Formats: sequence, C-alpha cells, structure tokens
Amino acid sequence: MSNPTSSPTHIGTTEAAHYLGISTVRLRILLQQGRVKGAEKQGRAWIIPLFNGMPVIEERGKGPKGTWYKRPRQVETCILVNRQTIGKNAKEGQNEPPIVVKEGKNQHECHELEINGSCRIVYTPHETGPCGARLWIEAAAHVPLVRKIFATYQPVSQPVTAFV
Repeated sequence: MSNPTSSPTHIGTTEAAHYLGISTVRLRILLQQGRVKGAEKQGRAWIIPLFNGMPVIEERGKGPKGTWYKRPRQVETCILVNRQTIGKNAKEGQNEPPIVVKEGKNQHECHELEINGSCRIVYTPHETGPCGARLWIEAAAHVPLVRKIFATYQPVSQPVTAFV
C-alpha cells in the first residue's frame, strides 16, 4: 500500500485492477498482451505507473471498446446488508450473498467483504441516503475492497459436549 500523505507513482496489479474497475485476471491478460502503458515486470510482480492518478490501457482497433475506468472514481462506495436475503437464507436453507457493494454504477453481491482502508457507518432515520438505504457503510472511492463469495452452503456445527 502507499503512504496516505503522498500519491503513489507506481502500483501493483491488485490496486491497478481496483482503480480500473476490472478483475485482476483481466488486468493480467492486458499486461501479458503489452497493453498497459509503461508496465514492467520485476521478478514475479508487475510495476504499473500512474498517469494523472490512473493506469493507462492502450486501445485496440478491432473488437468491442474496453469497459475500464479512464478517470479516477469520485463517488463513495456504499455497502449495504440485505435483511430480506438473510431471512430467506435462514428460512429456506439457501446461500444467497447478503452483502451488497455499490461502486458507482456497478453493484456486486458477496458473502464476505474486506475493507482495506478507512470507512464510516451512516444512519439517516428520516430519509434514504445516496444508495437508497437508511443505514449503510461508506468507504472512499480509492479504498480497495476484497469481495468473497462462498461456493456451497456449509452450516456451522454446534460443539459437542461430552457428559461424564
């Protein structure tokens, strides 16, 4: 991670993927194709330079246009917990992800979320907030988030106590 008082000049693949709003796998494919401007591989890690605070991806002439961010995001990330999904999972034994992450125009659902930076919990009892909820967790746009989804339902077993 970088020092919060100064802006970084080079970043790694995970942070660059977050800045661009794409997956790390997609970014590594772009790196292998040589489409990330100024990127260099040092040992096993990629060092990606920033231009005006963003990594630059070179466009190609054919195929669909890229869907990555060209400018830094300014809108905060809203994190919500869906109570209806939690109740439905408990009642019907399902495994739907109850955490909703709203990053700009994108919305992702997950089971576990790791916030690698500062955040705050906001409650507005009389009106809904910018993400349509009354209670949410707000993180700055530059704070990296790690979303995790569980593949199968694994109920937590109760500890067995032996009677003597």
